[in-house]
Amino acid sequence: MPAPALNRLLLTNDDGIDAPGIAVLEEVAASLAPEVWVVAPEGDQSGTSHSLSLHDPLRIRRKGANRFAVSGTPGDCVAIAARHLMRDGPPDLVLSGINMGANLGLETVLSGTVGAAMTAMLLGLPAIALSQAFRDRGAVPWDVSRAHAADVIRRLLATGVVAEACLNVNFPAVPAGDAALLTLTRQGRGMLRDIDVVSGTDPRLVGYHWLRMVRGPNEDGTAEEAGAVAAGRIAVTPLRFERTDDAAYEKLACALG
Repeated sequence: MPAPALNRLLLTNDDGIDAPGIAVLEEVAASLAPEVWVVAPEGDQSGTSHSLSLHDPLRIRRKGANRFAVSGTPGDCVAIAARHLMRDGPPDLVLSGINMGANLGLETVLSGTVGAAMTAMLLGLPAIALSQAFRDRGAVPWDVSRAHAADVIRRLLATGVVAEACLNVNFPAVPAGDAALLTLTRQGRGMLRDIDVVSGTDPRLVGYHWLRMVRGPNEDGTAEEAGAVAAGRIAVTPLRFERTDDAAYEKLACALG
């Protein structure tokens, strides 16, 4: 089944409109559709998940033709784009990323990259989240996602599943030519183990606190996204809003009568 033709794409991210990953995604999108819109946060919004700004006004700043920075979260950007900036015609597909760093396992719950794609799904728009793993923050291997993203997106669109689930794609931190074939995975646990609080005192003797993610060794196998990416594979996981724990549900059903 061939991939459907795309005419209008919406790109967003959580790293900010000037991040290198969205520049790579713009290159990829240009090969997929004739009309590409970028509506992304003014600055880094990592860790904001699906959050929406309900208590503060949003400001929109034009950065070029069909290119806008929004003073809000990735979810805000999708809502502003779909219901305001692009209200004359919705995008055929929303692409969120390409995130600098993988979004694997439990961390997908916190990810603004994934959150933007899930917000798109909430609004009835097909969406794919894309992230690039790295080993060295100063040398992110963008060539991997640059080389493979367009083909991955076409293959996923051809399945027809994009209309039913939010797809989370992670590219491995390997040379572009060594990236293995697209692999279907489950979310798994990933490497997030805890959230720590690092406290200090600023020069004015006022206390401050930073939240810090605590990560541990990857124990997932290649059936889960973290294990697949560690093995050099391009991983795709279908995500949904329904998060009911079926086993706990059955246990409670028995206990509560």
